[in-house]
Amino acid sequence: MDPILQVENLSVELDGQSVIEGLSFEVGRGETVMVIGPNGAGKTTLFRALMGFIPYRGRIAWKPGTRLGYVPQGVDVNREFPLAVRELFHLGKQRVNEKAIEEALSLVNSAGLARRTLSNLSSGEFQRVLIAFALAERPQALLFDEPTSDIDVGGQETIYHRLQQIGREQGLTLLMISHDLNVVLRFATQVLCLNKGFKCLGKPMDILTPELLRRLYGDEVGFYRHTHDVRADSDSLGRG
Repeated sequence: MDPILQVENLSVELDGQSVIEGLSFEVGRGETVMVIGPNGAGKTTLFRALMGFIPYRGRIAWKPGTRLGYVPQGVDVNREFPLAVRELFHLGKQRVNEKAIEEALSLVNSAGLARRTLSNLSSGEFQRVLIAFALAERPQALLFDEPTSDIDVGGQETIYHRLQQIGREQGLTLLMISHDLNVVLRFATQVLCLNKGFKCLGKPMDILTPELLRRLYGDEVGFYRHTHDVRADSDSLGRG
């Protein structure tokens, strides 16, 4: 494996409370790593530490020269401000040209949104614009905190498939937080699970078992058995 990210003994405290403790893992170039776990498990905190937004103990080492993109779970933007989508891309992004903007929007099936104002976008359209915004500078690694939470199922499938295609073509590395176990099973190459003291890392077919998921989410998690033992129905899992 050609590691693009190495994390060793990572620990994070927020307001005097331990959120992540002793976490170690590696991510190879071109992998799709899905991070799962209940509310308060430290998933978003992990991403903030990986981006260098918060202090931590331990070691986080990105491969030198790695360009990072980030799509947060929610963005506090005044969408009533008369700003066009294409103008949003120029805010703080000196290297982005019109061609890059068009290509990034096309990747998420949103090429027609470039001249629309933010106030005229639906929640799903705005989310796709944020994903395109992260793709516009051609990063080598993308961190997505539930990137398709406001997009319909068909749109989610399109985006995940397209990101996988980009990954194969350009060696793009994806780290995503997701609560949809069907998505995790279909698209992840590795799954990282977090719940305070409990953590695990492995291939989806090894991680998404009733036993491991019960340890992760608790006894309230129910499963619908299918022909494959690992096919736990994500609809039975509370969003966390």
